[in-house]
Amino acid sequence: MDVLTLSRIQFALTISFHFIFPAVTIGLAGFIAIVETFRWWTKEDVYDRLAVFLAKLFAVTFVIGVVSGIVMEFEFGTNWSRFSGYVGDIFGAPLAAEGVFAFFLESAFVGIVLFGRDRVSSTVRWISGLMVFLGTTLSAFWILAANSWMQTPDGFKIVTDANGVPKAQLVDFFKATLNPSTLARFAHTVSACWVAGAFFLMGISAWYILRGRHSDVTRFALRLSVVVAFLGAGAMFGTGDLQTREVQANQPLKFAAMEGICKTEQGAALTIIAIPPSQACTSNASGIGIPNGLSAMSTFDFNGQIKGLDQEPDTSLWPPIATTFMSFHLMVALGAAMMLLMLIGAFYLLRGSLEKKRWWLKLAVLAIPVPIAAVELGWMTAEVGRQPWIVQGLLKTSEGTSPAVTGGDIVISLVGILLLYGLLFALWIYSLAKEIRRGPATGIETVAAEAGSNAGGR
Repeated sequence: MDVLTLSRIQFALTISFHFIFPAVTIGLAGFIAIVETFRWWTKEDVYDRLAVFLAKLFAVTFVIGVVSGIVMEFEFGTNWSRFSGYVGDIFGAPLAAEGVFAFFLESAFVGIVLFGRDRVSSTVRWISGLMVFLGTTLSAFWILAANSWMQTPDGFKIVTDANGVPKAQLVDFFKATLNPSTLARFAHTVSACWVAGAFFLMGISAWYILRGRHSDVTRFALRLSVVVAFLGAGAMFGTGDLQTREVQANQPLKFAAMEGICKTEQGAALTIIAIPPSQACTSNASGIGIPNGLSAMSTFDFNGQIKGLDQEPDTSLWPPIATTFMSFHLMVALGAAMMLLMLIGAFYLLRGSLEKKRWWLKLAVLAIPVPIAAVELGWMTAEVGRQPWIVQGLLKTSEGTSPAVTGGDIVISLVGILLLYGLLFALWIYSLAKEIRRGPATGIETVAAEAGSNAGGR
């Protein structure tokens, strides 16, 4: 393989592995804020014990995310030096803001939540929980603002350095940060992360109940996670629609590849299941779908025009069609499956029979990785669908690599990264399993209830 392909494989591996951990921690931080608020307001012990348990799960995942993210940061300089030089003036501000106003914020306050909770007042601990949530959310915003600029660049001008090499120079910080795709992508990604955190906690709580560990913490955690997952799944679809409309307006070739539209068409069908078009893209994707559905959703007109890939005669500027189409449709399919599971869960929750439905509880355990997979597919859709550009319309991916790096260098580092990430993943699973087996602390009332149950059994 050439240097470009190897560099893309390495970065795809790095970012897809790293993305697992922010997806979980952003969601868990929201739960920490909610539960700490309940604890602070009611002073009930059940919320205290759940908050401590959540903080431990968050800390284990946060540490692995930090280590895996450092590798990604180094790759910008080692594998993508020309890209880094091109966007350095733009990326400097949001990445610095992420480090100063987000990373250090969540790092400092998670320490208080985890280790200093008995040394500070109840109010300070509550505020610390809110700050952890704020820090993770701000971190997501600044990272997505930088990535969104690559999708829809704004607030810049092109200048040349002393060697005559062009690069982007920041002109308007707010226009660059709040570029046309930032807010829609931020809302959709954070909604998806909330769902990931909710499914994570929901699956763990369901596992406890299946194992007969019906503590007060477990029951509350299950019910809370079902409510959040249900609301989050709805928000995920709503924000996903907004983001898709933004892509249609600002990245029409990506949108056409996502929907499998090769030829501009009036009254285009909304494809649900289909074989993706070939890269030659001689005809639109056909299969099971809703007639005129795509036109109705996109233009609010059943006969509205949907522009295809044929709007760009230079086929070298088309994204990889099959990969973009499949990743997008698989993401939507997983989202629909999650929504169905949560509709059933919400129904049983309202009827007060959720904990008795063992088949649903087993599905909840198995579904823990589903939202993470959906997040990964969404990232794949966004990044692969932008190709061949690394900065849309300005810099091609092939122009962003490091000229001094060889294929052999990348292969050696790739092997090292695979070994490192294998070790990190094993440590994460081991640490999580250890905390989950230990479980939340058991309250006095739960101990008494279990003792009475055991006595009755005898």
